[in-house]
Amino acid sequence: MGKKEFTKKLSPEGDDRLRIKINLEEGKVIDIVVQLESRIKDKRYDCSHGFFHRDLLNPKGEKTKQPIPIENIKDALTYAEQDIKDRWVWYKERFKKGMKQ
Repeated sequence: MGKKEFTKKLSPEGDDRLRIKINLEEGKVIDIVVQLESRIKDKRYDCSHGFFHRDLLNPKGEKTKQPIPIENIKDALTYAEQDIKDRWVWYKERFKKGMKQ
């Protein structure tokens, strides 16, 4: 089984980045993790537990799993990466607001 892992910078300071982990078997994608990494972690997509889902973390460290009905793992990878690229600032601000409550 092969593995690929890389990061992409989201903010100019480098405090926010996108981490992508891909597991391959015989050249086919079998598992993915797409994660927003920030000084405040709050969002992650993965296929563990047998289904594609989004993990939302709150300031208390509690995790909510939101199933996403995408069956094709390559489509799931594309969806997760684009969502984080498009909305990472919103996710970070949402998390910070939760810290103030």
